Amino acid sequence: MNKTLSYKVAYFTLGCKLNFAETSTIGKMLAENGIRKVVAGEQADICVVNTCSVTELADKKGRQAIRRIIKQYPGAFIVVTGCYAQLKPGDISKIEGVDLVLGTEEKLNLLNYLKDAFPEKSKHEIAVSKVKDIHTFAPSCSADDRTRHFLKVQDGCDYYCTYCTIPFARGKSRNGKIEDLVAMARQAGSSGGKEIVLTGVNIGDFGKSTGESFLDLIKALDEVETIERFRISSIEPNLLTDEILEFVAQSKHFAPHFHIPLQSGSDEVLKLMHRKYDTVLFAAKIHKIKELMPDAFIGVDVIVGVRGETDIYFENAKQFIESLPISQLHVFTYSERQGTQALKIDYVVDLKVKQERSKQLLDISSKKWHDFYLSQRGKEKWVIFEHTRRGKKMHGFTENYVKVEADYDSKLINKLVKVKLKDFNEDKSALTPKSPKGDLSE
Repeated sequence: MNKTLSYKVAYFTLGCKLNFAETSTIGKMLAENGIRKVVAGEQADICVVNTCSVTELADKKGRQAIRRIIKQYPGAFIVVTGCYAQLKPGDISKIEGVDLVLGTEEKLNLLNYLKDAFPEKSKHEIAVSKVKDIHTFAPSCSADDRTRHFLKVQDGCDYYCTYCTIPFARGKSRNGKIEDLVAMARQAGSSGGKEIVLTGVNIGDFGKSTGESFLDLIKALDEVETIERFRISSIEPNLLTDEILEFVAQSKHFAPHFHIPLQSGSDEVLKLMHRKYDTVLFAAKIHKIKELMPDAFIGVDVIVGVRGETDIYFENAKQFIESLPISQLHVFTYSERQGTQALKIDYVVDLKVKQERSKQLLDISSKKWHDFYLSQRGKEKWVIFEHTRRGKKMHGFTENYVKVEADYDSKLINKLVKVKLKDFNEDKSALTPKSPKGDLSE
């Protein structure tokens, strides 16, 4: 591809933080070859849509986004990649206006496909790898947000839970080398990044392909002085060892913030899901976190309405969830996924029942989130303020993931400042510092 041609590309990322990290890597690759990102008001020559397929709703949103982007950028070369492209390339190829469909493995080879097909648009090509062919690992670190970066440390999953298609879309568990990931973290810090979120499909499984461990990784990253704060994204409870928790509790840079998938608070449903833990183990992990880090923020994933979830099982699950000292729930409504073992389970939950169960759990989540924020009032915390400006206000997050709203001050952007948390803001979405001017100090 001729580097002197000023092609412009627009990026659209759906789904998880892992996708954002990978889109950033694609962007860097194309930029190095003379294709720059569009700015507001420009017409893109190429559009890259990185899709999600975690639920049927995600597929639907993906199709809607693709059609919207085709309308928004008429004449652009439309590339669709990601998990939805991997699992259902035929569905995407039927959307009029799509020019290239790439599976999860091919996405980082996009440049080669563009050399063949762009700008002439001489062919409509479908390229999708099979699960058995998904074996490479390319570390990625997003850089679109100057403050927060997403570092891909692992990919794939070997668990094959009965409701999930991610192993088919992402392949087997594999990871990068610690030395390479540490180098990427240092680079992110040198470029101005203050916070890194570790991402992957099953990050607690880190080390399968290199003979290392997740504990080894976080110990090495904790020595990176150019980064103020690391966060651990979703990690399986059976892989969140006491050693990891004990290290985070006394580490220099790792935040007391955890995102742990529960999926169901019923042991019977967990067995139907083929999860690798029970409620006893899960509760023990939550209480261990609170013992070591009383102010830790704990987010929990739950799926409602899976096949086999009877009324009794749901009530047991709800009571279990209510008993946990967690901070927030991420509630997902179960949807049928082609090729999963869950389809063999006879008991099907009615859609209206699913919706009612989801509402009940969201109500529990709202109360727990509100109570957690109330518990943080009057405490001193460190906040990294972000560049986003909404009216006359700016926002940032504490180490334990409390959103803080303060009067806008450009000098505070991307800075680590100590605040004393006061009370809720006007719309009850964040806490405010006790004195936005007098109490903010680096």
